[in-house]
Amino acid sequence: MAENYRALTRKYRPQSFDDIVSQDHVSSTLKNAIKQNRISHAYMFSGPRGVGKTTMARVLARTINQIDNSVDGESLNQTLNIVEIDAASNNKVEDVHQLRETVRIPPQNGRYKVFIIDEVHMLSKQAFNALLKTLEEPPSYAIFIFATTEPHKVLPTILSRVQRFDFKRISVDEIVQRLKSICVDEDITIDDESLHVIAKKADGALRDALGLMDQAIAFCGTTIKHEELLQALNVVGHDQLFEYTDAIQKQDSNTGLDLIDRLIKNGVDIQEFLVSLTEHLRNLYVAHQSDKMYLVEATEETKEKYRESAKQFSDEELIRMLHLVSEAQVKIKDVQQPRIHFEILMLKLIHMGRTKEINQLISGLEQLKKNGSNQIESEPSVQKSTDSDSKKNSPAKSEPTPAAALDDSSEKENKQSRPSPEPENNRSSKTSENSGSMPDFEQAPHPAGTETSTMVEEKPEEVKAEDPDEDFLTIKPSLGFVKGISSSNGQEKSKGAKHNDKKAEAPKPNQRIKSLDDIEACWKEFLNNVKENAPQMLYFQILRLKLKELKGTTLIVSVDNEFATNLVEENQQMLSSIFKKMSGTFIRFSCRVEQAEGKKKESISPYERFKEIQKEDPNLKKIVNLFGAELEY
Repeated sequence: MAENYRALTRKYRPQSFDDIVSQDHVSSTLKNAIKQNRISHAYMFSGPRGVGKTTMARVLARTINQIDNSVDGESLNQTLNIVEIDAASNNKVEDVHQLRETVRIPPQNGRYKVFIIDEVHMLSKQAFNALLKTLEEPPSYAIFIFATTEPHKVLPTILSRVQRFDFKRISVDEIVQRLKSICVDEDITIDDESLHVIAKKADGALRDALGLMDQAIAFCGTTIKHEELLQALNVVGHDQLFEYTDAIQKQDSNTGLDLIDRLIKNGVDIQEFLVSLTEHLRNLYVAHQSDKMYLVEATEETKEKYRESAKQFSDEELIRMLHLVSEAQVKIKDVQQPRIHFEILMLKLIHMGRTKEINQLISGLEQLKKNGSNQIESEPSVQKSTDSDSKKNSPAKSEPTPAAALDDSSEKENKQSRPSPEPENNRSSKTSENSGSMPDFEQAPHPAGTETSTMVEEKPEEVKAEDPDEDFLTIKPSLGFVKGISSSNGQEKSKGAKHNDKKAEAPKPNQRIKSLDDIEACWKEFLNNVKENAPQMLYFQILRLKLKELKGTTLIVSVDNEFATNLVEENQQMLSSIFKKMSGTFIRFSCRVEQAEGKKKESISPYERFKEIQKEDPNLKKIVNLFGAELEY
């Protein structure tokens, strides 16, 4: 049996026009030309490999010379009327000269003398030019048939002298049907899924499909199973592709990495797998449009799997996956570690954000924008240095000023510690020791850049109050309120009481600013002017200022970072001119960097602050994880 064995590609080579698969447009034209006796002197058959170009030429030569079917197609070359020439090895001018001499000899036992030149595009330019005259005006019995896979390499002068027929690729279904008939003749048992694997692997070439079938029979025997076929041909099966996309859908990186490891160990070529994966994702997209399943080349069972799997993805997700896979397919050819890049592709597809999540994040961003704008609008115009000003007493009692309350507390403490009251100037002097140096508004203004006094920090034992109405004294008072205590007289106490009975009115233009209360009264109007006339960044920093003390024409304010200090100093002239235009008084701003109690820590870097913001806002954290956002500063 081994002596008589012939490969399927040779054994099942077509002998007639009806045996040729999927080239009906060429077969019908040639048969009609023979019937009408309108045979041309030169033909050119072009198309992909393995689609029947040379076979069609032999069938045409057999038919016009009426050669019996008992003569094999490969034996036609042994007859005197049919000459086959391989242009790949006979591409010189001398070979064409020999061909011209052969053309002069008429046929011995037939009507036509046929010259089949295979791979004609391999002829040199000089050989083509030597053939031109004979091709244009051949003897009446001479017929030239050229076959080529690259017609664009043939000279236009040659193309203009022939009838050209373009052969098309053979579809998967047509190859499957041809293989089924051969399997019946050869008594081979094989399932439809395996036949589709062979047909798709052949890539439109029936000759390649017959060669793969020969290989499968040699490996599996007369009974071919799907798993054994995949192993024999080393091709990627649908099960592996569906397993790949299932891992992506479930976002299971462990399963995905295990699958890649098995593929590599089984010797699957990464480039070939990416080609199959691209087609697989394309089929999923087509399956998402249920009325276009005819575009998917697979069995009905596999098409049903595509329909079920496509429901897990949206069109947008499939398009994004197609883009990533096709991009990796191009880049992976040039990388030094293709497996690592293959795994990176898998992780990208697994951790890729889903459409629903992205829509939710977009909605969260819109809500975040609204909340951010509302927060800026609702931010208070003045931030006090202490929280005692925001607390309210009961309506039955009048609200004392911090200065008056502090003085009363001092009196109570002195009474508890001594049996007899002390003079007022002694109480004031003790309070002055706890409060630091007091501002004197009658003094000359400090020169620009003069360092101001340090903040007052009361000790816990000095601020404890027995009266429940005085619980706000536990909070550190600002110098702006301690200024009401003086050793000279009690006039400052009456001023504090008057401040609580009636709110201070904003000073009119050209009215001199005399106290911190005057600053507070016109501060809101000042902020509005800054918002209209100053940069937005400066306005936001001014909003965060805390008023501390007024020394002459120098307003001491506290800030929580050095950036605000530098910004205020750089725009000192602008702020002073805005305040003077509004109130008629020239005020110079002096900043002091302070940290609130309970928050005394070193200033964090912008990167650490960005991480804290992510912890506070889950939507922002999802965006950073999804798109890999990084802070640039």
